Amino acid sequence: MDEKKVMLSGIQPSGDLHLGNYLGAIKNWAARTEEFECYYFMADMHTITVRQTPADLRRRTLEQLAQYIACGLDPEKNTLFIQSHVPQHAELGWVLNCYTMFGELSRMTQFKDKSAKHKDNINGGLFTYPALMAADILLYQPDFVPVGEDQKQHVELTRNIVQRFNGVYGDVFKMPEPYIPKAGARVMGLTTPDSKMSKSIPEGCVFLMERPEDIQRKFKRAITDSDTENPVRYDPASKPGVANLMNIYSAVTGKSFDKIEEEFAGQGYGKFKPAVGEAVVETLRPIREEATRILADKAYLESVYKAGAEKASYVANKTLRKVYKKVGFVAR
Repeated sequence: MDEKKVMLSGIQPSGDLHLGNYLGAIKNWAARTEEFECYYFMADMHTITVRQTPADLRRRTLEQLAQYIACGLDPEKNTLFIQSHVPQHAELGWVLNCYTMFGELSRMTQFKDKSAKHKDNINGGLFTYPALMAADILLYQPDFVPVGEDQKQHVELTRNIVQRFNGVYGDVFKMPEPYIPKAGARVMGLTTPDSKMSKSIPEGCVFLMERPEDIQRKFKRAITDSDTENPVRYDPASKPGVANLMNIYSAVTGKSFDKIEEEFAGQGYGKFKPAVGEAVVETLRPIREEATRILADKAYLESVYKAGAEKASYVANKTLRKVYKKVGFVAR
């Protein structure tokens, strides 16, 4: 039997998971379980480049893990772990810092964006975190890293680091390929249909654990347009708000845009928006209920993250030992 290809991804527990995370990424992760050897982690070490409330960070990290499982990531088939529980991330992160050029780091668009947002806290971690991100990836020698457009630059940097390191020390790291997922829905904000759904604009963002009545309220307030002639039709250029709602409805019901146009022909947004809201509520209901059940079972959750960290550490350690030997550290 051929060995499965390895895939790895992580999401920062810096806010609650939302519909965009689910339809754009996590739903697809669950579908890849059989095809790949998958590692998914809560990137808690990355979150502290921006100040966090400690109790909130702990809560969100565990909630994210419970939501991963509720979204279909079976811990028996995927390695699920908390980044800070695997010390090799920080250790390899330091080594790779020394093989990442200052100029490369200063060109990272996310550094520029985040420094502009957090002018009072432009710390060293904010600048060098792409080297830690490269360590997150390279420890597991993955074939693929699923990335959105906004993270492509980091995978390119990781590939530069691999080239540089392997150029000096031989074949240490596998060259990871960015994996652009097949049509995961690109979900835009309900109040900002020209930009991605984001937890930083909560009124336009639907969270996985949100109450059904709050979800419905947000959909009823979603931005559309004043077209009364032919309201529900797919035209992203002139009707971005409607196109976004159709995208979401299509992603949760499996209906094509033609079918959706047919279903709401001759009906206004007053019928369409609540119907999309209802479909989303019913999609998220089992996830919310299952995540709530898992969160109540502290012992189970702990057993998942401990087993995940143990397996991840075992794999990560093999890479780290090799790297330490190559750079000339004395064996422990």
